[in-house]
Amino acid sequence: MVTNKIDYKIERATYYKVLVGLLLLTAVTFVQPYLFMTGSTFLAQMIIAVVKAWLIVMYYMHLKGEKLIGATVIFALFLVMVFFIIVIGIDVPNFQFGAESHITSQVVDHAANAAHEAH
Repeated sequence: MVTNKIDYKIERATYYKVLVGLLLLTAVTFVQPYLFMTGSTFLAQMIIAVVKAWLIVMYYMHLKGEKLIGATVIFALFLVMVFFIIVIGIDVPNFQFGAESHITSQVVDHAANAAHEAH
């Protein structure tokens, strides 16, 4: 009869580390558009979301030791990421309210336009 002894102090420390990692990734999610990869915010946000989902699935859903389930989860996360990239790639060029959107409209320098019209 084999008994597996689990050191719960080590397990608890691992869960706290994962929790701190998730909180830091959440903070990075909020500051990323202003600090880095500003030209590809969607890609950065999707990468952060995939890493957070992987951490949650592996540690909090206790699938860390499962090889087949882990590979399946990574594949499913990859499929979701590809799906969103395709949907956004099709949707953005065909956005019907492009002129009204603060995301797709051109930046207008009103001061420069007013100075140009004054001359």
